[in-house]
Amino acid sequence: MSSHNGRKINQLLKGWPKETAVTKTHLDKLGIYRQLVAKYVHYNWVERLGTGAYTRSGDTVNWRGGVYALQSQLDMTIHVGGQTALGLQGRSHFIPLGPHKKVILISDRPEHLPAWFRKHQWGVTLEHRCFSLFEKVPGNVATELNCGGFEILMSSAEQAIMEQMRLVNTNDDIMHVYQLMEGLGTLRPAVVQNLLENCRSIKVKRLFLWNAEESGHAWFARLDTTRVDLGTGKRQLYKGGSLNEKYQITVPRKEELQNV
Repeated sequence: MSSHNGRKINQLLKGWPKETAVTKTHLDKLGIYRQLVAKYVHYNWVERLGTGAYTRSGDTVNWRGGVYALQSQLDMTIHVGGQTALGLQGRSHFIPLGPHKKVILISDRPEHLPAWFRKHQWGVTLEHRCFSLFEKVPGNVATELNCGGFEILMSSAEQAIMEQMRLVNTNDDIMHVYQLMEGLGTLRPAVVQNLLENCRSIKVKRLFLWNAEESGHAWFARLDTTRVDLGTGKRQLYKGGSLNEKYQITVPRKEELQNV
């Protein structure tokens, strides 16, 4: 291999965090094209992760290393969200282990996961959702997950609980987010206010405010709910529940909440 190509592989490895994937798109930007990549594979410097993605030889790459590539190399809005983000921040006790663990990934715009990411066996169940929950996501709501030699973006607790509420479909889901909200006594009211004002989902806004008020968190009193558009009309969220007159949604009955 020429010294020029040798310098390229050295440059690649120097800037390549361990236990992360690298995409063909990123390699193309570095001037490392298909034939040269094939040589790197032949010399056992890199290994194929799937069509269009590679790992360092000998590296074990988990879903975090895959998400790193999506965020840093493909300019995707995908991030760790919902209950997964809450769990990684120590704000959820509902964290199943092993192959039954579900990782929630959320995109803020319509995005398709590349085949190499979808088809790889990451050892967890991946749930990817695309929804434009917010008109504008404030810059201070994202947080970084330290993965050792690299970081990936995930939702703050304020955004994550609203994302989880967006995923609510059943009575059990509503009880679940109520339990999650009970543990969120330190949310930042200014961030919550900004997100609520930018939130596109009437369901999420009403459910969030009911949960926050019912949980008795001190930060709730610092919200200006008059600036939050809650729409009109009644919404049935909890089947067989009681109507909350203030937020015009059906919610669990008091006796059900006492058993949580």
